[in-house]
Amino acid sequence: MPINIPADLPAKEILEKENIFIMDDARAYQQDIRPLNIVILNIMPEKQKTEVQLLRLLGNSPLQLNITFLRPETHVSKTEKQQHLKQFYTTFNKIRHKKFDGMIITGAPIEHLEFEEVSYWEELKEIFAWTNQNVTSTLHICWGAQAGLYYHYGVNKYSLKEKCFGVFKHDICNSSVKIVRGFDDQYYVPHSRHTDIKRQDIEAVEALEIISESAEAGVCLVSSKDAKQVFLTGHPEYDLLTLREEYERDLAKGMNTAIPLSYFPDNDPARKPVQKWKSHAHLLFANWLNYCVYQETPYEWE
Repeated sequence: MPINIPADLPAKEILEKENIFIMDDARAYQQDIRPLNIVILNIMPEKQKTEVQLLRLLGNSPLQLNITFLRPETHVSKTEKQQHLKQFYTTFNKIRHKKFDGMIITGAPIEHLEFEEVSYWEELKEIFAWTNQNVTSTLHICWGAQAGLYYHYGVNKYSLKEKCFGVFKHDICNSSVKIVRGFDDQYYVPHSRHTDIKRQDIEAVEALEIISESAEAGVCLVSSKDAKQVFLTGHPEYDLLTLREEYERDLAKGMNTAIPLSYFPDNDPARKPVQKWKSHAHLLFANWLNYCVYQETPYEWE
């Protein structure tokens, strides 16, 4: 949240040069504050786990949020109880007339399919198009990021020879971007995916900028220059044991999945993983809510 200080305080100029979010008392007096309306399109198979992970990060903010959960109407979930979906989720046709301050589009384990082969792709395209006029900022995660980049900017995904799986160190490419304010020069993010996007494809799109990347996992955080569309190829929302559960699930299916990199101490799956991405995950979501949503959204949409 911003620091409200006198306009002529000498520290103001120094803080502004350091990209600290401040406002003078004149602007603070004119501010209107209301709850933010956030819609989450949750297409992960274990929806309740994803709900907890995302709400934990969204809740670490002084902002009041109204949360709406959304599911594809053209897809029947095989892993989630229908009663849970009926009770807590809505569909796009029921909200398409509304405006939202922010939106989150999750990943989904469907990377082996071309985008056009996804059963709810046509519905998803409608939602992507709708965000342009009805959402202040949309945060896309993992496959959701790849799908969003493909729809909005024609950036395609590519299959990897081996699963990108583990916790990877990332470098900040542009520290002046508001969404990474307060970040260290390097930070960690979990990844779990079989496809990737290429740096040169993103660089070819003038409207996009690369904010962070990993030498091993590639581009991680990408944004449109107006921060209306934000793309995150990793999973900072993951709990400590999520990668272990995925690893054990892959082994149970007979898949030859390698041990997640830089996750278990001494690369030993019998030992408890080390948590090293939690603080930056909280900061990323807080920055997105503050700078990309709260500071940009109109007080009255109409």
